[in-house]
Amino acid sequence: MNAVPPVLPTPRVGKKSHWKRNLFIILGAVLLLVAAGAFWFFRKHDPVVMVQTDKVARRNLTEIVVANGKIQPVLEVTISPEVSGEIIELPVKEGQQVKKGQLLLKINPDIYTAALNQAKAGYESALATANSAKANLEKAESDYQRNQQLYSSNLVDESDFVGFKVARDMAQAQLESAKDQVDVSKAAVDSAQDSLDKTTIISPLAGTISKLNSQLGERVLGTVQNEGTEIMVISDLSAMEARVDVGEMDVVGIKPGQKARLEVDAFKDRKFNGVVTDVGSSSEDNNLQQGVSSGGGGNGQTQEATKFEVRIRINDNEAFRPGMSVSAEVETRYRTNVLTVPLASVTTRSVGPKADPPGDGTNTVAHSTNSVSPMFGGGAANLSDVVFAVQGDHVKALPVKIGICDDDFWEITSGLTNGQEIISGGYRAISRDLQDGSKVKKGTVVAEAPKP
Repeated sequence: MNAVPPVLPTPRVGKKSHWKRNLFIILGAVLLLVAAGAFWFFRKHDPVVMVQTDKVARRNLTEIVVANGKIQPVLEVTISPEVSGEIIELPVKEGQQVKKGQLLLKINPDIYTAALNQAKAGYESALATANSAKANLEKAESDYQRNQQLYSSNLVDESDFVGFKVARDMAQAQLESAKDQVDVSKAAVDSAQDSLDKTTIISPLAGTISKLNSQLGERVLGTVQNEGTEIMVISDLSAMEARVDVGEMDVVGIKPGQKARLEVDAFKDRKFNGVVTDVGSSSEDNNLQQGVSSGGGGNGQTQEATKFEVRIRINDNEAFRPGMSVSAEVETRYRTNVLTVPLASVTTRSVGPKADPPGDGTNTVAHSTNSVSPMFGGGAANLSDVVFAVQGDHVKALPVKIGICDDDFWEITSGLTNGQEIISGGYRAISRDLQDGSKVKKGTVVAEAPKP
């Protein structure tokens, strides 16, 4: 009988090791499925951008230039004395209305009266000298004529005759000099009289004393050889104007005769009508201090802001006072029945054969409310204004040419047709998110302010 071999026990695998291996396999499979799903999703589905839309429409546009300044009288005169001295009469006060020819002030005339008397004495002396020279000339002429006859008869030597001739010529020269001295003395009298008259100052116009800087008894400096003392300012408050500062980029479009709307801080919730009367031909440079970081330091640099003064005549009568702050809106250009789109619809993108990576959308251009973002490619030299037109659930970036604008709309001169649906919001979508062919969905967009 054969013996049965003994059965060896089968090695047993631990439950813990088997569970770990299965967990790793499951996790690996899940990760592969997630990666494949994400790849398929981002490859097959474009991101959807929430937008607002509007339509190209025809409107009337008026381009507006806004500027700030002060209200001043159209006619105002600064009163400064032409002679120096002490004010001995000042019968007016600030805010008082005066008539043309009314006495404003009087300067002590004592020294000017003395100067006039001295000039008159000099004039009288010059007249006496002239009369004496005239008598001497008459005597010298008589002697010359008598001796000329004697000389013709050979009764007088030639040397004696020449002496009489020279004496006559000298007497004639002395008379001419005396006459010139009379003219000089007469001019001195006129000058002294004029200075004396200027000690009394009368009003050159009818108006209101808007500023009074001097007081009775104060000594003032004349303007004959000096800058002079500004005693008072007389203004005609019946005719007022706004004097505003306009930048060099906008002033080229402003011309006399253009209409303007004015807002005066002192008269809230009211607008006044005006007309441009004068545009400054020379600039006023204002220094704008701007801190500019250079290298590792933060040294401040100065930038020149060129301004031109524009004067706007106010058509409405109101109790304006010189120096009141005013804001003016000047209507510069007009367009009637032109294609328009909202301001926010126009953005600027670079156009070229090869697209650059999308930027952060922070670079802005002067005429657009939105940012520069590469789309068609190229660099800053190939910038173009574009509008995103709606085509189904996608957008098409259309280059456009713009004209003037008002507070709400751009004029479109080419690139769009009337009634075409375009993207009008939001700001982030137009300035940064949208690209040519982007998928969009109409809806409510949270309002975003443009980044500075």
